[in-house]
Amino acid sequence: MSEPINPIINDQLDALLHGETNLVANLANASALLMQTLSDINWSGFYLYQPDTDDLILGPFQGNVACVHIENNSGVCGTALATQTTQLVPDVHQFPGHIACDSASNAEIVVPLTLRDGTKLGVMDIDSPIKERFTTADQAILEKFAAILLTHIDKA
Repeated sequence: MSEPINPIINDQLDALLHGETNLVANLANASALLMQTLSDINWSGFYLYQPDTDDLILGPFQGNVACVHIENNSGVCGTALATQTTQLVPDVHQFPGHIACDSASNAEIVVPLTLRDGTKLGVMDIDSPIKERFTTADQAILEKFAAILLTHIDKA
């Protein structure tokens, strides 16, 4: 069984990003923090929303090479974007339309990222080779992680 996510990761993120508002730098450090801190994951990163094409494009990440474009409402990431709800998927092979960027991934959690003015920024995506890796308690911690991240990006 995987270790639960320690909520201290949110304090670590806040301290790590203190004083920095650059999108790419903050997403890069956030993905590295997730990869270094969470147990039993094989990918952590971000897909950024492209309103002109209504899809997601690969952003900063840690892990194996990944899909570059994901259509809105397609796969776990596209569903999180379309519904603006976190997708907690215990077994990706049971998710209709799952996009297998890495065949080693078996569980996934995707948190939508939306700015205060309602603008869709994209999604935070974390994959695990372990089925049922993520719990609802992990989801709450990761949703707070995303909210903290957005405070360092969304300074408008």
